[in-house]
Order: sequence, then structure tokens, then C-alpha cells
Amino acid sequence: MGRRGAVRTFRRAGRWRFAVAAAAGALALALLLVLWATSRQSDDDLSDGSDGGRSAAVELGWGFTHTQYSADRGDDAARRTTAGLLSATPMPQNQHIMGWGVDNPEPKPGTYNFGDLDRRVAFMRKTNATPVLTLCCAPDWMKGGGERTDWSQKSLEKAPDPAHYRDFAELAGVIAKRYPDIRHFIVWNEFKGFYDERKGRWNYEGYTELYNLVYAELKKQNRANAVGGPYISMDSNPPGSSSNASSVRGPWGSVDQRAVDALTYWNSHKKGADFLVVDGASYTREGSKLFPDEFAGTAKFADVTTWLRKSTGLPVWWSEWYVEPADANDDRKMWTEQHRLAVHATAMMQLARAGASAAFYWNPEETGTDCPGCLWRSTELKGGGGGLPMLDLLTRFGKDFPPGAELRTPDVTGDNRDAVSALAAGSTVLVVNMQDRRLTVEVDGKPVDLAPNEIRWTG
Repeated sequence: MGRRGAVRTFRRAGRWRFAVAAAAGALALALLLVLWATSRQSDDDLSDGSDGGRSAAVELGWGFTHTQYSADRGDDAARRTTAGLLSATPMPQNQHIMGWGVDNPEPKPGTYNFGDLDRRVAFMRKTNATPVLTLCCAPDWMKGGGERTDWSQKSLEKAPDPAHYRDFAELAGVIAKRYPDIRHFIVWNEFKGFYDERKGRWNYEGYTELYNLVYAELKKQNRANAVGGPYISMDSNPPGSSSNASSVRGPWGSVDQRAVDALTYWNSHKKGADFLVVDGASYTREGSKLFPDEFAGTAKFADVTTWLRKSTGLPVWWSEWYVEPADANDDRKMWTEQHRLAVHATAMMQLARAGASAAFYWNPEETGTDCPGCLWRSTELKGGGGGLPMLDLLTRFGKDFPPGAELRTPDVTGDNRDAVSALAAGSTVLVVNMQDRRLTVEVDGKPVDLAPNEIRWTG
């Protein structure tokens, strides 16, 4: 998919450590040895987290992914504004280890450069986020290059050579050890570099080999680390298409069989997983068509989530999810902001109903004033950093409809009942007008007047 934009660099450093002390007595050498052994065991348990070795909880809910530009840089006052907004309603935040605002973490073997990643992790800590790291992409020397970083998209999206899979896993271990408070890791991104042109399919054997090495290394560092994959795009084809069509289908089309094959192989051959990761869009892989329309097409997210949960038994994470087709420059600027919000809200309802455990909004942050779909005004701007409508939707939805909430579909009546989507939990109700016209419906017996594409919260 698009939105891969990659790449710049900024610097800072930091490290965390802890120590375990043991008391010595003069009673007997044997007692000292027992205490030493107990201390060693306690140290091991602490390195596995306070849950004594169980994996971290994976029902993270609604969050976002940092991209090239984020609120860890720019005007000081603007950065404080955004940090305050995010701290007020903490949510999961995801960051890649190379690209998307972070420099090459290991430009040559054994030489590390964590300045940028330290800065992003520090921002996530500062805003009380649940931090997530996506282990992508790979240093150049692991994929046939040298010590100089090639930031072109072609180079960045290249997978490590098989001879360096273990080196990449070791880098993942170094990163996990550097940030012991981070418990959630996604292995790679969209099968980048793993497409086999000769076979016309994904090299799922290669990805799974890499995944298993990374999984083992992360669990060795800390058994409490939660690890997931395969982060493959659930691309879909139009209804009626016979090209790579799978049985995972609906009025929106069918998931590409090659993605289904890759996911099935990974699920059968993985050493383990705490959660399953996919991404995808409600529009088609070729031509970016929406069936039956942009609102009804969001049913894909519910259908795919339901199939994934049933097929794998794993909690389902959506690392990226898209509803608005991009133009030739991978920009999404064709819809009004209200239309964009309405379709996103409808898609979020679909994911919530289907029981998605986490979903990360890909924040399309820019440095200027024109930033459709962004969560906040750019912190590069004087007076920037303030929240935008998509942040309001994301935070409110995450607060009122978290994983495990007892959701219900409100009783919607009236002539326009099919023109709205609605979701409720307790006394809170969200209603979305899916029409570009003003209309009135009754929700749980109460009249609600809605402006075109309006999102209305009650309760």
C-alpha cells in the first residue's frame, strides 16, 4: 500500500537500567549462596516484567503510528501543546525502528545509532503512551549495501538477505534490551522485500524464518515481550473478479489469495505469536475502487477481522487501516474533512464490533498548514500543536469503545434509518450521518437532527 514515506534523522540519547541488591549474612556460606541464587532468580523474573513471565496484555485499543514528522520536533510551545493533549487521554503509539522519522539504528555491524529512536521513545513515555515498536526496516549492510544509508524507497523496502536474518534478530534484541519498558513488538512491515517475482507470490517461507528468529530473540530478552506478525496487507479485488480471488469476501470484494496463503503459512509455521497483525484498505488493490460505496465498503474490516480471529484464534491488530483512496502522489486530499471523519468513524465501528484488539491510525503529519486527516496541527508551526478533528474522534472512540466493552447497536428508526450508522456502549451513543444531506432519525426513541456527514455523540 502507499503511505510508506520514509526517512529523516534527528538525535538524542538515553538509557534505563535497574539493579538488584542481595544482603549478606555471616551465618553460613550456604545461606549466602542461597541468597545469591534467589537474587539471580528475582533478576530474571524482573527482566520478564512484573507479571512473572506472562506476555504483556495485547488488548491495546485505539492508537496511532508516528510518521516522518511528529510532535517530538519543532517549536517548543507547539510540542508542549501536543504532548499535553496526548497525555490527557493516553493511547498506544507505534514507531518503526528505521525510517518514518528515525535514522539507521546500526549503520555498521556492532555500531549503534539510537539518537532518533531514543527521542521518539522519550516522547511516547512523556505522553503516557503504551509504546509499540515495529521492527522495520533493516540497515543497508544487512541487505547487500554498505555503511552509507540509502534512503530511497526501493532500498528502504528491501528485506534483509537470508544470511543476515540472524543479525536482524540480534538487532531486535539489542533494541528490546535498550527499552525494557516496551513490551509490544511487531515484526517487519507489509512483507516489504519479500515478494517473489519469479513465483508470482509472497516469499512467506523467508518472512516466517525471519519472524521466528526475531520472536525467539525477543522472548529470550524478556518472556513478557508480546510479539506479533505477519503485518501483511489484506488487499482486495472487486466483486466478481477471478484474479487471485479468495473465499474471504463480501459486497466489498475478495481478499487477494496470495495474502491469505502467506498468512496461512505463517500461522502454521510460526514458533509462536501473542497477536496477529494485518493492514488494509476498504478500497480495491487496483484502481482504488469502493464497493458498494465508501461507507458500505468499511464492512471489509469487520469481515476480515472475524475471519482472522476464527482462523487463527489470535487477537487481531490492524497496524494500518485506510478508507480514503490516495492520488498519484499518495496523498489523500480529495474528501472534505467532515466526509473523511464520517467514513473513518464508520470503519472504526466495524472494527470494534468485530472485536479487533488494536488499531493504529497512520498519522499523515506534515510540516505545513495543509494536512488533511492529521491528528494535530504541525509542531513546526508557531502556534501549532493543537488537536484536529481526527484526534478528537480517535481519543473519544478509544475511551468509550475500548476492547472488551459491551457494545450494542442502538435502535434507529424513521425513514432515514438506513442512512446512518450507530454504535453504543452503556449510555454513550455514536451516530454518523452517511449522507451528504441533512436528515433526522430517532435513536433509542429520541429524535436526532444531523447535518451532512455529521458525527454526533450522546450520553
